[in-house]
Amino acid sequence: MTGKERSFKSLKEKERETRRDIIIASAERVFSGKPFDRVSIRDIAREAGISHALIYRYFPDQQALFVEAFLRGAEKIVGFLSKLIDENPAGNIEKVTEKFLKHMIENDRYFRMMTHFMLDGTLNKEQIDSLNSMERRLLEQFDRLFDGTDEERRIQSHAFFSAMNGVLISFRNYPGRSRKDVTRHMLRLGSVIAGRFSGRG
Repeated sequence: MTGKERSFKSLKEKERETRRDIIIASAERVFSGKPFDRVSIRDIAREAGISHALIYRYFPDQQALFVEAFLRGAEKIVGFLSKLIDENPAGNIEKVTEKFLKHMIENDRYFRMMTHFMLDGTLNKEQIDSLNSMERRLLEQFDRLFDGTDEERRIQSHAFFSAMNGVLISFRNYPGRSRKDVTRHMLRLGSVIAGRFSGRG
C-alpha cells in the first residue's frame, strides 16, 4: 500500500468515525426531549440530517444504537461521580448523595435509558457484557464511599445504589407536584438514606 493509499484509508476511517459520533450525539439529543420508548431511528436520522438507512451502515439495529448512546452517557456519569468522590474524600455520603441525585435528575434521559436496559431481556450477550462492565465501573465509584472488607464495601455500595435508584424511580413522576417540589422531595429522601448509611440514622 502506498503512502497516498494509506492517507486515503485513514481519511475514510476518520470520516466514518465522525459520522458515527454524529449519529450517537443525535440519539442523545433526541432522548433528552422524547420518552425513550417512543424514539425511532427515523427521529435520530432527522436530528442527524441523514437518511435512516445510513444509520444501519453503522449500527446493526436500533437496540445497538441505543446501547451505544447510553454507554456514552454513562461514561459521563462515571466521570462525574469519580470527580465528586475525589472532592469528598472523607466518605462524605451526604454531599455525594445530594449531588448525585441532582445530577441524575438533571440528566434524566440517561437514568431512563439505564432502567430500560436493566428491565429489557432482548439484549445480546455482547451488549449485556458492555452494560455490566459499565455498571461495575459505576459501583466501584460507590465502593470508595464505604470502609470495610471488599465484600462489606460491595454490599454497602450495592444497597446504596439500589436506594438511589428507588428514589429516582418512585418519585420522578410524583403526581400533583411541580418539578421543583419533586426535586426537593427526592433530595430530602436522599438525605434520610445518606444518614442511615453514614450511621447518623
